[in-house]
Amino acid sequence: MKYSVDTYRLYQSEKHFAHTVRIHVRMKDEVDINVLDKAVNKAIRRYPYFAVRVTVDKDGGYVLQPNDNKIVVMPTSDRLPLIGSSDINGHLLYVDCDGKDIFFNISHTMCGGRGFQPWVMTNIYEYVRLKYNVEPYAPEIRKPDSALLPGETDEPSMDMLTTEEPISKREIKKAPVLGMDYLKGVFIPIKRDPNYMVVTVEQKDLIKVAKMNDSSVLSLFFVLFARTLDRVFPEKDRFIVGEAAHNLRESVGLPNTHCDFLSHVHVDYNRDDLNGDLERLGTMTRGQIILQTDPSVSHAQVRKLFELYEEIDKVKGLKAKRKYMAKHSLSTGKDAQHGSFIANYTGLMDWGELADYVEFFVFVIEGHFTVEITAMADKIFVGFMQVINTDRYINLFREELERAGIPCKVEGPFPKRLPKHGIPTK
Repeated sequence: MKYSVDTYRLYQSEKHFAHTVRIHVRMKDEVDINVLDKAVNKAIRRYPYFAVRVTVDKDGGYVLQPNDNKIVVMPTSDRLPLIGSSDINGHLLYVDCDGKDIFFNISHTMCGGRGFQPWVMTNIYEYVRLKYNVEPYAPEIRKPDSALLPGETDEPSMDMLTTEEPISKREIKKAPVLGMDYLKGVFIPIKRDPNYMVVTVEQKDLIKVAKMNDSSVLSLFFVLFARTLDRVFPEKDRFIVGEAAHNLRESVGLPNTHCDFLSHVHVDYNRDDLNGDLERLGTMTRGQIILQTDPSVSHAQVRKLFELYEEIDKVKGLKAKRKYMAKHSLSTGKDAQHGSFIANYTGLMDWGELADYVEFFVFVIEGHFTVEITAMADKIFVGFMQVINTDRYINLFREELERAGIPCKVEGPFPKRLPKHGIPTK
């Protein structure tokens, strides 16, 4: 690849969906915007790969250049500035706040939740330190003046991927989706009402059920989401398909890199099995995930992505590159595979004493019945996203949690507002 892997998502069309991430952190106290401004602009020193602007080279390719301008911190308003625009000093990120809520807005091109979360934690650490004049015990949080980890700025390349024949090839099942909801949410303005809810569960409650049923956090949620949709889809749809992203950092020897290079796991549920034994469903789910995250399988999938990037490099002109991406994108192109639902889990990162100052945090992205799962201290948070306003799905999901013996708290709906990019498109 000629360019940084952090640039290629910029060629994606944003006609219907934004390729950005909005991270909602609710503090336990009112936010002081002046202190937040100081914290954010100090924390960015720790993440030079996020302090960039987008330029276009003579071949029409997107290039990221260092950006020393101030990070914009602003009150939350009805108008969200475009990512990369002059309104936010050309940066691919900015921060807004209102009441107890802080929103970190950033381009999805640079990475995803696992890469963004350390940056968010550094910001919150510095904010708490400045506001309360304390030094929270949080040894695993990257402090603003700490050195980069070995390989943190390293990027993957094609030669890191195995050429081994995949040990398994999944038989593609046609995944039913909530198609009418999408049509209403995307094409009928009066019906479109993007929103998300935050579901909080106690980690001990969920882990207890997971251990009893041969499950991990993600695989247990997969089963519960599939059971939820089993009560929604018509009987003629014989399979429900769960989808999750899997990051190859560890398997290519770059455990500390901020970059995303993702394969996608699909778990197929036969409708006849979903009301059966929870342990059997947990074992089946974990088995499919383990099989598809084997390097021989996941590397083959990412190799196709990198081959796409190399083809984009051969195309001359920005307009032509964007057109090529629109046709061949593995996520939105003609050969794209989709699940009935998407659920991603960033895993548990140690917030230390900083968790005492935070009520919840969730990642907000595009999608419908799309779920981002995060964890902090003794809590697990489920960000449950929709393109229309209905409480049908969240109520059914809550019933499935209760059926499994997992109490929960639901907050929201919150308006799901994502900024788009303000970078050259021609």
